[in-house]
Formats: sequence, C-alpha cells, structure tokens
Amino acid sequence: MPNPGNVAGGYKASLHNPNVSDEAKQHSKEVLEHEDFSRSPTHAKNPGNVAGGYKAALHNPHVSKETKKHDQEVLEELE
Repeated sequence: MPNPGNVAGGYKASLHNPNVSDEAKQHSKEVLEHEDFSRSPTHAKNPGNVAGGYKAALHNPHVSKETKKHDQEVLEELE
C-alpha cells in the first residue's frame, strides 16, 4: 500500500509542475482538499516498539527529568 505522505506529495508537486495541464492541477487540488492523507489505522505503530522507545528514553542521560516522568506514566498506561 502506498505511503499516504508520498501520495500527497505527488499531488502537491503536480500543482507546481509547469508540465502538468490545468485540468490535472485542478484535479490534484480537489484531491488534496477532500482526501485525508494521514496514516490509516492499519498502519498503527507497533506497541512493542513504542514501549521500547519510552524505555530507552528513561535510560538516556540527555532526557530531562520531566520527560522521563512523562515517559514513565505513558509506559504504565501501555501496560
């Protein structure tokens, strides 16, 4: 399945391409106005990877105490 961000980028690029017809530019504009190019639920993030990222932040010396506290709370909610 195509990446929604890449699809939207293609439509945006066509709007600025001088070699694209006015009709195609109008179509691209309409698609961009009416379609939702956000990530679909079938492409949700892997919960194990999300938890792993929060756990890594807890052990990272460059992460602030406030952020570590938030990350710990998120991890508790994930469990």
